Amino acid sequence: MNNGSNDCQRISRRVALSGAAAALGAATISTAVSPAAAQQKISQADATYQGTPKGDQHCDGCANFQPPNACKFVQGNISPSGWCQLFTPKS
Repeated sequence: MNNGSNDCQRISRRVALSGAAAALGAATISTAVSPAAAQQKISQADATYQGTPKGDQHCDGCANFQPPNACKFVQGNISPSGWCQLFTPKS
């Protein structure tokens, strides 16, 4: 009888270890994919980008602006005095 319960424990350990290995692999893959996904930028048209400010909102006052003329999320050259719907004021 002990043999039967040892087999059950081995199977349980095997299942647990397999599950842990699969979870670790999935976590590694998702970590590897995240930076790649973060590097993809949207088009200026999709961001409703315009080369002029909207009121007192302008790209060089946005947390996403990367001097001298880039944005973390929008493709292409970005004017410091431009604006888009992703505007987030610097804190």
